[in-house]
Amino acid sequence: MSDVARHAGVSQRTVSNVVNNYVHVSPATRARVQASLDALGYRPNTAARRLRTGRTGTVTLAVPTFRERYFADLAEAVIAAARQRGTTVLVETTGGHHETEVELLHGGGDVVTDGLIMSAVALGRTDEHRLRDRKYPVVLVGDREPGSEIDHVGIKNREAAQAAVSQLLDSGRRRILLLGANHGPKRSYQLRRQGYQAALKRAGAELDPDLLIDCDWTTAAAADAMTAVLTSGVPRPDGIFAMNDSAALGAIRALLRAGVDVPGEMSVIGFDDIVESSLSTPSLSTVAPLLDDLAGMALDLLEEQFGADEPRVPQHRMAGYELRLRESTAV
Repeated sequence: MSDVARHAGVSQRTVSNVVNNYVHVSPATRARVQASLDALGYRPNTAARRLRTGRTGTVTLAVPTFRERYFADLAEAVIAAARQRGTTVLVETTGGHHETEVELLHGGGDVVTDGLIMSAVALGRTDEHRLRDRKYPVVLVGDREPGSEIDHVGIKNREAAQAAVSQLLDSGRRRILLLGANHGPKRSYQLRRQGYQAALKRAGAELDPDLLIDCDWTTAAAADAMTAVLTSGVPRPDGIFAMNDSAALGAIRALLRAGVDVPGEMSVIGFDDIVESSLSTPSLSTVAPLLDDLAGMALDLLEEQFGADEPRVPQHRMAGYELRLRESTAV
């Protein structure tokens, strides 16, 4: 590092700041130091850094499962954002089990990483004392009950769902079916259902209980549920808002199998923007959470915890979303 400092004409501390990606370095100085790092072939001594800082340079990411594509996309975003910071990510799956999530809050037994980013689905209000008492840096991502004593980055579920349903209404649809109304992560379906209802109310459309269809958020379950709707004798919907893309793709499969034109007779929109949504026939309109932003916010909050000498006020941040309109909706 001293060789790099001499080569760049700066202090060794400045080199350290650049290597550790601290923000308080001017762009010109950072570029000059980086050029010297590249010219001299500098590589950080990871073992020495760990001894000096007491940090491993790794964080844990815990998700319920990889059977839902959203969590694979989330992991990819976190790993990419962490790599830019020189951080390695170890990935755990919890299966959505309460005891596993609680154990990870405290580092998962032998603590081998600096902190945890977790998409928790089983933790609840009764776990608030565990959240307060931990010493291990933790950031929760996804949907949380209000009042959490922990850093959190969420998605604008209610707002995004309202935007999706409003798009269907603005295109002339009036009987909008909600697919997966009471399944999935509790807080997620509650917020998305609230957004659905808010869009109907704003447009003066009636909330019909027959259009609240309960099913798992899987392709197979949604296809079966949609087939049952089509054969039930209930007046058909002309639009579908599915709680996630897997359910939306299942609905499209059932509709096409029954000879229903999508989007001519029925528009369909999902949530999550998994890669399959752009590859289906017809391609699926969907809400796209900005996972890169979410990942960056979560890592920022972990960094703040690493550098905190005193207890911090928990931070709650919200990542944005985009509405991506494709062939499954009539515009």
